[in-house]
Amino acid sequence: MFHEVVADAEAGAESESDEVTAAALLASFETLVSEAAAEIGRDRLVEKTGIDGSAVDAAIEGDAAGLRLEDGAAIVAAPTDRDGDAVVAEVRDHLLMGMATAVLDVDAIAAAIDADLTGQEVQQALEGRAPMTLGQLAEIMAVIERRKP
Repeated sequence: MFHEVVADAEAGAESESDEVTAAALLASFETLVSEAAAEIGRDRLVEKTGIDGSAVDAAIEGDAAGLRLEDGAAIVAAPTDRDGDAVVAEVRDHLLMGMATAVLDVDAIAAAIDADLTGQEVQQALEGRAPMTLGQLAEIMAVIERRKP
């Protein structure tokens, strides 16, 4: 779901000057989350996912940059028969495979993103040992996608 947004963004980038950007990915993530949230409805979404009402409200309004990946995945999965944890696992797999393809380590990613994260914090976020917001996810994915051969 989130990693499919990257494939759509790559298809839209026709030249090197049309690189995948963190801002474009975040906007796509916010659209994905807000449409899923609107489809299922606020009250049902809070009940089904257990996500805090203020986080759900932000998602519905399209302000998902600060939303945790796990919460965004639960929202996106809610109207489908998918499991939010499976969506998170797919995202992490996509990130790790992308890092291998792009020959990137966590320190290189940390140096290339605007988020104030160290290499160790990037690694913890990728492994799920520390929270990662959708804004951070967009930055990390953009770096990986720009470096892929």
